[in-house]
Amino acid sequence: MSPSIPAVLAYLQEVLGIAATGAKPWARADELPYFLRDAFEFCELQLLGQTVVLAVGRGGGKQSLSEVRTGLDKVKALAGQPAVYVTQALASYDRRRLIEQKVSFLVPGNQLYLPDLGLDLREYFRQRAPATAAALSPSAQAMLIAALLRQPWQADWQASELATALGYTPMTLSRAVKELTASGLATAYTVGRSRWLRMELPPAQIWERAMPALRTPVRRTVWVAAPGPAAPAFARIAGLSALAHHSMLAEPISPVYALTIADWKHAIDAGVQELPEPEPGAQEWQLWNYSPALDPNAVTVDPLSLTLSLREKTDDRIQLALEELKEQFPW
Repeated sequence: MSPSIPAVLAYLQEVLGIAATGAKPWARADELPYFLRDAFEFCELQLLGQTVVLAVGRGGGKQSLSEVRTGLDKVKALAGQPAVYVTQALASYDRRRLIEQKVSFLVPGNQLYLPDLGLDLREYFRQRAPATAAALSPSAQAMLIAALLRQPWQADWQASELATALGYTPMTLSRAVKELTASGLATAYTVGRSRWLRMELPPAQIWERAMPALRTPVRRTVWVAAPGPAAPAFARIAGLSALAHHSMLAEPISPVYALTIADWKHAIDAGVQELPEPEPGAQEWQLWNYSPALDPNAVTVDPLSLTLSLREKTDDRIQLALEELKEQFPW
């Protein structure tokens, strides 16, 4: 039986609080076409008093959505029971299409969507990072996101122009360019004395490819007493406050702002004091590894950095709001 099956059983136990029983190879799998038996391993189990057939994607390749739909339709026709696609990772656009088409699927540790059983349990949506994926430095991440935010979209951009706007030194710029090119996110070329970068893919695909190498911009969070000073002018609305601004999520009790470490030091010099713990009326200040003002005309942090700062949250409401936020990405 596939190594994925124990992970499926453990996940079902964790999210439902009940054990799935009777897991075994599906006896009628040999009646399926060869290409489906080659793409999937099939097993059945008892879940909530119902027999369910799992179509577990084999590790050798990525199944197309047409293969998934074909396989599940044939299994349901043969078994007369719900069929569920099981995979270790699922891109956000594939997940959205499966949900739109009411196709049951399960990603161990991430999401369980079984419309036939009335279940839609979403935790944290993420793709597995390849073992070789190296995290980008904050400066390289900031430059990449700033380039993706540019409107209208430009595949070619002058690296030094963005670095200057972000206050980076030539040495920091050089390191960031090396990281972006080494990761395959951009190619570098020279025009005269200027260094340019080119993104060979559309922005949405660059973002998906970069995700495993991107990290939350939040270094740490501090609490500031209220009524106290208002958030500094150089701060941006961040965290759940920013997500509420861009979605139907309710405003958090404590307002959230983002600022750089340097700005935090200036605030301390101006008399701002950090609280040892939250108290009623306090403000939450996030100290970022790079500028929270990559979009200089916005009152909130940019949607891409905001997504990175919240993507590990397991609250369903937050994850649904993040899905809503994706509709406001600049591409």
